[in-house]
Amino acid sequence: MRPSWDEYYMEMAEVAKKRSTCMRRQVGAVIVKDQRLLASGYNGAPSGINHCSEVGCLREKLGVPSGERHELCRGLHAEQNAIIQAALHGVGIKGSTIYVTHKPCIICTKMMINAGIQKLIYKGDYPDGLSEAMLKEAGITVEKYTEDERS
Repeated sequence: MRPSWDEYYMEMAEVAKKRSTCMRRQVGAVIVKDQRLLASGYNGAPSGINHCSEVGCLREKLGVPSGERHELCRGLHAEQNAIIQAALHGVGIKGSTIYVTHKPCIICTKMMINAGIQKLIYKGDYPDGLSEAMLKEAGITVEKYTEDERS
């Protein structure tokens, strides 16, 4: 059977996730507009910087719980990398949809709002109440992906 658009793009986010160098959680993201893939990203250190998989996880060393103190990390999140890649290559993402393998944190949510992303489709949960509240306040459509639909 032919995959739905949501299934197609979420599978692409899952493939992007495979490039992650995070030792705690691998995440992938793709940004889409008018059924065209605009950018992709995965979580890992900035270009030219050693990855956590090479030098160890600072968050693990410091005992930082998941969902807290995002600034204490060598890596960028998948959503951040996708937005940055679009900007780096001059690709406008205003009015787009982002597919992410995990619900975004508050930092990624704020970036998505200012980048003009209008819809979020996510697969896995992530505990961040402020992120949920700001997505709602910004009017971003939020959908949890389910694998039941094909067309």
